[in-house]
Amino acid sequence: MTTFQVPERMNFSAVAPQVFKAVLALDAAARRGVDPVLVELVQIRASQINRCAYCIDYHTTDARKAGETEDRIYQLSAWEEASVYTGRERAALALTEAVTRLPDGVPDEVYEQAAEHFADEELAQLVAVILTVNAWNRMNVTTRKTPGTR
Repeated sequence: MTTFQVPERMNFSAVAPQVFKAVLALDAAARRGVDPVLVELVQIRASQINRCAYCIDYHTTDARKAGETEDRIYQLSAWEEASVYTGRERAALALTEAVTRLPDGVPDEVYEQAAEHFADEELAQLVAVILTVNAWNRMNVTTRKTPGTR
């Protein structure tokens, strides 16, 4: 099998270390109190939408380490038709899609569904996880971060 290497444009962490460290700190703060498996599901889904190969690779690896199954990872791109996700996970994934595709806005019913499953503090943390993964996606897609390089 032949593979194609997409050349990286820059090493963002080396060129802008203060910004990179700030996003790392935001990421750590956003994850506090959120189930690690849910964090990874949200991060994989946003990365799929944003077509961030580096982040898909990174977060599927971390999801497996957190105990996520292959079946649930494989079905994530079609989560709305899949029966393997809980109501809480489905609400988080719907919110992830709405926030990631922000030009469409976050419909009231999507927000209200998430609010039914998450207390205000949890919901705030979930929103922070979603906005952080979107920042990582934009950074890594723009710079063409190579999957498999941590």
